[in-house]
Amino acid sequence: MTHLYTRYTPEGWPRPAQRLQLADLQTHGWPPEFEPICFVCGPTGFVETAAAQLVALGHHPRRIRTERFGPTGG
Repeated sequence: MTHLYTRYTPEGWPRPAQRLQLADLQTHGWPPEFEPICFVCGPTGFVETAAAQLVALGHHPRRIRTERFGPTGG
């Protein structure tokens, strides 16, 4: 498991807080030739970006499962 922070990082964390990058998936994800089923869950913008990055890396779209959610509360 790899933790990637988008807003704040613990002191001394090696990666700055930032959005998911293609390089993050290349470095920490399974390669497409392993034919993994990839699960992506989060806000719609994140899910669309992550799924597109997985496809760009060579993952077959049928092996990418997504779940989206939006804001809650009033």
